[in-house]
Amino acid sequence: MKITTHTGNISRPYVKYPKGASEGRIEIHRPENVATPVISIIIPTMGAARQEFLPGLMSQIYRQTFRNFEIILIIGDTRQGRAINCGAALAAGKYLVTFDDDTRLGSDDLLEKMQIHLENHPEIGMAGVANLVPDDAGWFVRRVMRELPRRTSPVVSAITDSDLAEHPCCIIPREVFLKIGGENELIPRGLDPYLRQEIRQAGYRVVVLPELNIHHLPPSTFRKFVRQFYRNGKMAAYVNKFYPQFVVELTTEHGAEVAAKRSLITRIVSYIWRLLKTIVTFQVFYWLSLVLYLCGYLLGYLTLKEQDV
Repeated sequence: MKITTHTGNISRPYVKYPKGASEGRIEIHRPENVATPVISIIIPTMGAARQEFLPGLMSQIYRQTFRNFEIILIIGDTRQGRAINCGAALAAGKYLVTFDDDTRLGSDDLLEKMQIHLENHPEIGMAGVANLVPDDAGWFVRRVMRELPRRTSPVVSAITDSDLAEHPCCIIPREVFLKIGGENELIPRGLDPYLRQEIRQAGYRVVVLPELNIHHLPPSTFRKFVRQFYRNGKMAAYVNKFYPQFVVELTTEHGAEVAAKRSLITRIVSYIWRLLKTIVTFQVFYWLSLVLYLCGYLLGYLTLKEQDV
């Protein structure tokens, strides 16, 4: 395996909203016999703090049946969009694949099948896969994934237009990524819906691929769960306060059409309805996630300044 390390400024002339150079270190890993990879795998990670996850993912990648790849690790950059853009600027592959560092791959032929689907369907601009509850999941993780929308998504039997293609595992032709201007570097949250919107507006499909899956899990402990959803609310408040033009609606099922941006009143009424519904249906963790998110949102909207994030 060959490893190349990069630091400092990375030129990204195609990025629409540049905020600055990567704050992290970049490593490029290639199998010894790969000169010009077909797939460039981009993995943002905070490094030592994520060592419980990253080695397992790297091991799974090297077990893939498709071997013509490179792995670009962006280590220590706190902005996911900026990290991915820096990785894309160095990528040599025809296709960009993004993984979160805690993603677990569902099969050893995942990369091979993803690449074949995109070769056969040039109209696809972004493709994800299903996210399933793993067999070895504990009761807490299993319940959270089953209660919260978008924490799981079912396997499909045919290529399906879907808003549930996401960064934990997706593939994008590099020319499409460059055409739309890359990731949005200004927002700390909401990158997935923004990216999907840009790809659709450029005339490409956003889909989920058949018979493929990953496991992307919620926080494994109650304390981490509280911290994550509170922070999600604060970061959502930041985006709504300073960059409302980048806020994009979500859907919860494959095939559902993404709605136009809703008014503030409509969003408030919808949020109250979801809170009430979780009480009636005894979805304790979904209810708690909404409460934590709301607390973080209110505090963030009242206190955050643009330079704070």
